[in-house]
Amino acid sequence: MTTQLQSTSTAIELQDRHSPEERLNRLTNDVANATDEDEVMQASRLADSEVPDGGKGWVVIAGCAIITWWFVGTSYCWGVLQAALVKEGLSTSSTLAFVGSLAPACISFLGILNVRVIRKLGTRLSALLGVFLLGLGETLSGFAIHNVKGLFATAGVVMGIGISLCFMVVSVTPAQYFRAKRGIANGIVYAAGGLGGAVISFLLNALLTNVGTAWTFRILGFMTWATGLPAAYLVKQRLPIPRSEIVEWRLLRDTRFVLLFAAGAIATFPLLVPPFFLPLYTDSMGMASSTGAAVLAAFNFSSAMGRLLCGFCSDFVGPLNTLFFSITLSALSMLVLWPVSTSIGPLIVFVIINGMANGGFFSTMPTVVGTVFGSARVSVAMGMIVTGWAGGYLLGAPIAGYILAASGGQDRGVSAYRPAIFYAGGMALVAALMAIFVRLKTDARPFKRL
Repeated sequence: MTTQLQSTSTAIELQDRHSPEERLNRLTNDVANATDEDEVMQASRLADSEVPDGGKGWVVIAGCAIITWWFVGTSYCWGVLQAALVKEGLSTSSTLAFVGSLAPACISFLGILNVRVIRKLGTRLSALLGVFLLGLGETLSGFAIHNVKGLFATAGVVMGIGISLCFMVVSVTPAQYFRAKRGIANGIVYAAGGLGGAVISFLLNALLTNVGTAWTFRILGFMTWATGLPAAYLVKQRLPIPRSEIVEWRLLRDTRFVLLFAAGAIATFPLLVPPFFLPLYTDSMGMASSTGAAVLAAFNFSSAMGRLLCGFCSDFVGPLNTLFFSITLSALSMLVLWPVSTSIGPLIVFVIINGMANGGFFSTMPTVVGTVFGSARVSVAMGMIVTGWAGGYLLGAPIAGYILAASGGQDRGVSAYRPAIFYAGGMALVAALMAIFVRLKTDARPFKRL
C-alpha cells in the first residue's frame, strides 16, 4: 500500500498526463484503503495536493452555509425562547439553559460516532439525516412546551442529534475542496450561522408575539425542512474518510493535539453564556422583549462578521494566530466591557466585540485542524477534539445560571449577573493561554504565519 501511495505521489510531482477525473479516482482509492499511520499521512498529503480550491467546491460551500444558517442560528437563538418560557412559568432560567445546552452538547457526545456515520453514509445522506432530525425536534417541541422533560427529549436530544450530524458534515467537507482558500471557505460557512441567528432572533420574537410558543417551534421546524433538505443534497464528499481507526490514539502523543483539545474544551464553557443570557440581561435592565431580541440579533450578526473576518485572517496571518486572537478578545470583552454595561450604549459595544470574537472560534477551529493534521484526517481529528467540548456545551451556560441564581437572580438587576460574567471571562482567558501554547509549540517565532 505504501508503495502505491509513493508511486502516486511521484506521478503527481511529475505532472502526469492523466485527466483530473482519473487522478481523483486513483486518489480516492488510496485514501479509502489507507490503514496505518504512515499511509494515512501520505494519503492526506496527496489529498491536499489535488484540492481544487474552487469550482464545484463553491456549490458545496453554499449547501453547507444554508445548513449552518439553521443549526447554528437556532442554537444561538435559544435565549429568546428561554426568556419566553421563563415568563410563562415553565421553569427557571438555569433549568431551561440545560435544555438549550443539551442540543449543541450532542456535537461532543456524538462527535466520534458521527465520524463513523459519515464514513458509512457519506456526507450527503448524513446531511439530509441531520437536517431532518433538526426540523423534527423543532416541530415536536411545539407539543412539549408545558413539559420540561418533553423539551429535554425534543429540543435537547432529537434536535441535538441533528445538530451534531450537521456540524460534523460542514466541519469536514470544505477541507476536501479548499486549501489556500480554506479559511475563507470555512468563514463563509460559519458566517451563515451568525446571519441565521440574527434573522431568526427577529423571526422568533415576531412569531412568539403573533402565534405563541407552540406554533413558533413548529413553524421553525417547517422552515428548516423546506430550505435545509435541498441544501443538504448539494453537500457531496470529494474523498472518503480513510479506513483508519475512528479514534487515532497516536494523536494523543502529539502535544499540539493535546493542547488544542484542552483549549477547545475550556473555551466552550463561556461561549454560550452571552447568547443565552443577553435577553434576560436586557429584561433585568427594564427593557422590552423586542429589545432583547434586537440585542441578540446584533450579537449574531457580529458573530457572522467575526466568522467571516477570522476566515480571511486564517488565510493571511494563519489559523493558529487567529484562534488565539479571537479567544483572547472574547475573554477581555467579558472581563472588561460586560460588567460595566449598565445601559444600552456600552452593552451594544460589548455585543459587537464579543459576538465577533465568539464566532471566530467556530470558523477557525476546523481550519486549524485541517491545516495541522491534513484534509484526509480532519474528520477523525475533529471528531476527537469536539468530544472534549461536551462539558462546556452542557454545563457552561447552566453554571452561569446557577451563579446568577445564587447572586439573587435576574430580579436583582444587572449587578447580579457580574459573578457569572467573571466566571465566563475567566474560563475564556484560560482557553486563550492554551491557544498560545499550541501556537508556540508549533513554531516559537512570534511573527510566523501559522
